[in-house]
Amino acid sequence: SPCTDRGWMCCPEGWRRFQRSCYYLSLHRMNCAESEQNCTGMGSQLVVINSKAEQEFLSEQIKQYPQRKNYYIGLFKDKEGHWQWVDRTPYNVITAFWREGEPNNHQDENCTVIHNPEKTLNNWNDVTSVWNFYRICE
Repeated sequence: SPCTDRGWMCCPEGWRRFQRSCYYLSLHRMNCAESEQNCTGMGSQLVVINSKAEQEFLSEQIKQYPQRKNYYIGLFKDKEGHWQWVDRTPYNVITAFWREGEPNNHQDENCTVIHNPEKTLNNWNDVTSVWNFYRICE
């Protein structure tokens, strides 16, 4: 295809490309575990945010849908209370984008969402896994 013969990378229809990844912003809500299963079923995972540039890109993308308030990302708290990315990328507090006062572990919160809209890049919030939100797959 014209996508691959020149070294380009194409994303499936309905996905957005940034740098070397493709991203899917969901149209309907699921809980935390269902969101991860849904991404896995599409050959992806909940998004792992590795850089400020990636965080900026995703924040801009979700701003196009102000009625969709929260999107699950691939950051979870393990049984010992440590934050872990779904792909085992080491969690680094320097490249974390928590909202002020977060994570606050209110009601045993062990999943993470990007909250929309937020004026700053710091738009992550820890949430309870049973809540139904949108998701970003990568």
